[in-house]
Amino acid sequence: MTAARLLARTVRGIESLAAQEIRSLGAVHHTAHREVWWTCARPGPEVLDLRCADDVFLVAATVAGIGHTRADLRLLAKAVATLDAGHVTARRAAFGVFDRPSTVDVSASFLGRRNYTRYDLEDTVGEPLAAALGLAYHSRRDGKPAPPGLSWRLTVTDDRAVLALRIAPKPLHRRDYRRATRPGALHPPLAAAMLRVADPPPGARLLDPFCGTGTIPIEADLPLTAIGTDADPSAIAAATVNGRGSRVAWAVADAGRLPFPAGGIDVVVGNPPWNRQVRPAGALARRPHRFWHELTRVLSPTGRAVLLLPDADHHLAQAERAGLATTDRRPVSLFGAHPEIVTVTPAPTRR
Repeated sequence: MTAARLLARTVRGIESLAAQEIRSLGAVHHTAHREVWWTCARPGPEVLDLRCADDVFLVAATVAGIGHTRADLRLLAKAVATLDAGHVTARRAAFGVFDRPSTVDVSASFLGRRNYTRYDLEDTVGEPLAAALGLAYHSRRDGKPAPPGLSWRLTVTDDRAVLALRIAPKPLHRRDYRRATRPGALHPPLAAAMLRVADPPPGARLLDPFCGTGTIPIEADLPLTAIGTDADPSAIAAATVNGRGSRVAWAVADAGRLPFPAGGIDVVVGNPPWNRQVRPAGALARRPHRFWHELTRVLSPTGRAVLLLPDADHHLAQAERAGLATTDRRPVSLFGAHPEIVTVTPAPTRR
């Protein structure tokens, strides 16, 4: 089996973290906006176990000279006509995928102003791909979601088009464990990236004090003690459903009065409810700054906390007053929001 040229799609801002994870499986060539380009010398099912990637694709073709006019679509169609689509799709078996899809769909995007739409791009490549494979083509023009099938990704940046085939039957970010969901549930690859930043050592006690449906503790698939707490009993009920079979301990607890001894937690990873999709509850509903004092109290002197913060400057000023020091900041973009992954540790004077 020859090496596979792959493309991983990520949340904006965590490309370098996804690349770190990918290097255990192959050679990373470069990163770009929401992308990691890499080569896997020995394709296998473990590629589909990547946690920080939204999705992974087999690169099928790159086409130069795709400009902004509709006439350029003919060049794209010509390139697709020469592609051995059957060979590309057959390579999915090397990754442990043996489904028999009956349809083809294409998701396209482009940067800059063009005299064609994303649907024009999708149909330009989707129709000949479906014909070559003997499958039905599902166009997205009517807004209907695509049925399970062979999903292709087409991106046009500057004058270059990249056509790639999703390896898995569904996007990697759609975790099987997410049977229950609620507003404000954290995007799983972002949770995995936050855990990579936290880098908890083996045997550590890891706490998510705003666990919601349990994404962060469940993603912490490490030899450690993972604890998820939330002030909302219905959130803990949902987390219990999602975490069935995991070793996570769940409990209803107020993040403003955490039921842990001073210095009893090694790592905190969480997505605090700063009155966005989820309102603060319990003690934090009246005094949200109390969380920082509780965090300072429960963290061990050598511990750390990795948090997803909107308006990071405002919150970090409160953290500093509570005795915490900021050691790392990573801006990310997700669903139109622009929070930061922030790492804080007990200030040196407290250690």
